Amino acid sequence: MVEVAGVRFSKKGRMYYFDKNDIALELGDEVIVETERGLQYGFVIKPLHEVDASKLVTPLREIIRVASKKDKSVYEKNLKDSSLAYLKAKELVDDLGLEMNILDANYTFDRKQLLFNFTADDRIDFRELARELARIYKTRIELRQIGIRDKAREIGGLGPCGRFLCCNSFLTDLNSVTINMAKNQMLALNPTKINGVCGRLLCCLSYEDEVYTELREGLPNVGDDYKYNGENYKVIDVDVLKRKVKLENENHSVEQVYIANESR
Repeated sequence: MVEVAGVRFSKKGRMYYFDKNDIALELGDEVIVETERGLQYGFVIKPLHEVDASKLVTPLREIIRVASKKDKSVYEKNLKDSSLAYLKAKELVDDLGLEMNILDANYTFDRKQLLFNFTADDRIDFRELARELARIYKTRIELRQIGIRDKAREIGGLGPCGRFLCCNSFLTDLNSVTINMAKNQMLALNPTKINGVCGRLLCCLSYEDEVYTELREGLPNVGDDYKYNGENYKVIDVDVLKRKVKLENENHSVEQVYIANESR
């Protein structure tokens, strides 16, 4: 295990691990970190965290220092200039007739790069846009097309539960969600029920998947044959949480049976 610090670059951004570099850190500290794009201004959300070294991307980059008042001033100026760059990029997109939607713009702390996130239905030839932006801002320009889940994270909104989107409020990583998770929880595979506002499977399907997987161990599936008290039955319903199955025989006699979890 390796001791690292968890840092993200915005309130909605994902968390990245950094070498603490023997710096005493507290939750909420603002720091300057080294990234592949240059120096970045970040926020400590996990001052001390142990991670399996095999799961880290190496070499692990370092936290350079705790941010000073001067660093904070530079960061705030970068935010203001990024907002102006965002508006300019949207104007250029309209002028060039490009079928793309600019979502945001972000300077690195050292202003060596200006990154624009955008969405588009198809692949976009944005070379002319990149050249024009580079001419105006005299720095390296990166235009990154992001997926619809990332778009939901950037924009935000309310989920079907009535609360703010998980991806926009507290999730640090957008992990994969599979249809098997919905099946595992015996949910109706109705897209209007199991899809989020982004049109993809609800992130919350993964929250209880591990528990359901454990509770389902040893349980039959609906439609399986099942022998009970020496008679042959067909499984017509399964209650995973209560570990109860409903059985029906050829005479349409129905029995409800509790099945103990032998693995516990």
